[in-house]
Amino acid sequence: MSESERYPELGQVVQIAQGRETGQYALVIGIVDSRFVLLADGDKRKYDRPKKKNVQHIFCTNYVSPEVQRSLLETGRVTNGKLRYAINKFVDEIQTDLKKGDQLDGKRRCN
Repeated sequence: MSESERYPELGQVVQIAQGRETGQYALVIGIVDSRFVLLADGDKRKYDRPKKKNVQHIFCTNYVSPEVQRSLLETGRVTNGKLRYAINKFVDEIQTDLKKGDQLDGKRRCN
């Protein structure tokens, strides 16, 4: 598997590319198999009711939330507040980068 075809990892922020929630950000909170991951955002999609999503229908970002990843690996759970915090932190970083004039990396599929 090449670097551009990285599989999403726990705690990684992804952008939904297809479906009702297109364009929204979520975090990978579980890996079902080689094709599907579980996504949650802590707001509309809570930890207790994650969305099972095909990896071909999401775009990977380069951001992995260390807080969410650590919590999932240590306890197997994460709070909805922590999920919301991680997404807000990611969105704030994007806006800050755009104000500085940096270009966002091109979108790439997660598979």
